Amino acid sequence: MTHQIVVCGAGIVGLASALALARRGQRVALLAPAATVPAADPDAYHPRVYAISPASQRFLAELGVWDAMPAARIMPVQAMEIHGDADGRLDLTAWQAAQPQLAWIVESGEIERVLMQAVRMFGIPWLPERCVGYRDGAVETSSGEWLRAELFVGADGAASPLRTAAGMPHTSAPYQDTGLVAHLDAELAHHGTAFQWFRDDGVLALLPLPDTSAGPQVSMVWSMRNAQARPLQALAPDAQAAQIEQLLAHAAQGRLGRLRMRSKLHGFPLTLDQARMTAPGIALAGDAAHRVHPLAGQGLNLGLGDVEALARAVAGREPYRTAGDARVLRRYQRARAESVFAMRLATDGLYRLFGARAAPLAWLRNAGMHWVDASPFLKRHLIDGASRN
Repeated sequence: MTHQIVVCGAGIVGLASALALARRGQRVALLAPAATVPAADPDAYHPRVYAISPASQRFLAELGVWDAMPAARIMPVQAMEIHGDADGRLDLTAWQAAQPQLAWIVESGEIERVLMQAVRMFGIPWLPERCVGYRDGAVETSSGEWLRAELFVGADGAASPLRTAAGMPHTSAPYQDTGLVAHLDAELAHHGTAFQWFRDDGVLALLPLPDTSAGPQVSMVWSMRNAQARPLQALAPDAQAAQIEQLLAHAAQGRLGRLRMRSKLHGFPLTLDQARMTAPGIALAGDAAHRVHPLAGQGLNLGLGDVEALARAVAGREPYRTAGDARVLRRYQRARAESVFAMRLATDGLYRLFGARAAPLAWLRNAGMHWVDASPFLKRHLIDGASRN
């Protein structure tokens, strides 16, 4: 069977890719197992949440899906409070950059739900199979069928079957850290502020979420050293919750009062990944193309930036070029090179800077935070940079 464009993967990046290309007049099909998103529970939130940047918010609005999400489940971030491992501190607020919000905290499930609805409303064909092979410009599906297309988009996650089957170069370096996520009940109101602490045992972030019937709620994202995270993950649920609450009482410095577990703990290994983003007839996007440390919360924003750039390059090609033309794919790769490299450099650099234990570096990084905090110009530059990914 022959298609113009086949998007492999039906996560957020895959769904957004299919929708963005279809809205620009391209003939697209989705290749992924059939999926549904359970109805939202008014008092329970999806375990994975994302900090959506202003650029990503604008893009989702252009796709027609932002306003379809219930506003009551979206939390605008008005400020960030960042703490070093000594007395360093940096405060960022939206008004410093003349922006209404720094970001929006949104559940993965809510984004997926509205994207699936939009894909179906657009009538985009959904082939409920998996990519299991690639040869001579064709994808083999799990049913044994071979699909041909001008362009295959690999938006199928960090393990990307398409990338693997096509033999595209890929490097992955483990951080020796585990990302621990859970939702917490907070004693004190967060006032739309996101908190972050750089510590000896990793990076702790508390992201504001809408209140529940129990009161204020935050999402914990703790990049914790494996040596500490693994024994914690092995504990029985009650012992695990007690241990995490005890650790948080010290790590969060009482900023939100007592913090109590309200959800299960989830964990995932952290890696620094990079792949070649294009090959003949193939473009990768999102985690299939790159993964960065989550300390800046920019992984999905980078992926949505990929989608926007790919749709622009493909739809803007000359009439005599196919969607998978080498020059079209080079335009896509060039459009993303600077943003991806800059974010990789910034997140990996910050991780290593705060992981170094030498006394001069400890003084330098905390002094640097004070210096930036005292400079309105540098603060605006930081906020503007994060807003464009």
